[in-house]
Amino acid sequence: MNDQKKVLIFGLGNPEDKYAGTRHNIGFEVAYALGKRLEATFKQERYGMVARGKWKGRTIVIIMPTTYMNLSGNAVRYWIEQEKVTTQQIMVIADDIDLPVAQLRIRPKGGGGSHNGLNHIIEVLGNGNYPRLRFGIGKNYPIGYQVEYVLGKFEPEERPEIDKAVDRSVDICLSFATAGLQRTMNQYNQKENKEKENKDNNNDNHVETPATE
Repeated sequence: MNDQKKVLIFGLGNPEDKYAGTRHNIGFEVAYALGKRLEATFKQERYGMVARGKWKGRTIVIIMPTTYMNLSGNAVRYWIEQEKVTTQQIMVIADDIDLPVAQLRIRPKGGGGSHNGLNHIIEVLGNGNYPRLRFGIGKNYPIGYQVEYVLGKFEPEERPEIDKAVDRSVDICLSFATAGLQRTMNQYNQKENKEKENKDNNNDNHVETPATE
């Protein structure tokens, strides 16, 4: 029987230590932060590190797949079946090069683009009808260096904004668990758009002082 008060949060990433802190592993970072907020402990279970917590009467199961990114769908399918939920009760968190650094976007469904993890989930589930939280990492790399970029770490000057976006991502996951997808999208996508507008305006208003000799 389906438990309507349960959600599964999948933070995508690669399990080896050498990938910790990389752009491609931002899903792991959000999942870990969510576990910390819920005071939930991660344990190694099948296909991933798993933590369980409660929030306002809802059960939240957090999964960091240990299948490696390209096989993320195996973990997603297994845990959907194991926890007896529908695809509308899951949220997949993944990095997105098509969004500016630290910008967030919630989507109810869609394709995987160039993201191998999202594409494998679509392949395994048979469609892309599952909610996802896209975490912007930007595309500040020369042509042909996408792999090196996504497997690299954030620049030190980017970390403050990344940390704030991780906190907002945790808020989004908790809202998804309690308020549902549509209300969460309405609230947070609008906030993210406003934040981007404010950043753009601040950049436009910033005038460099001419150098004097």
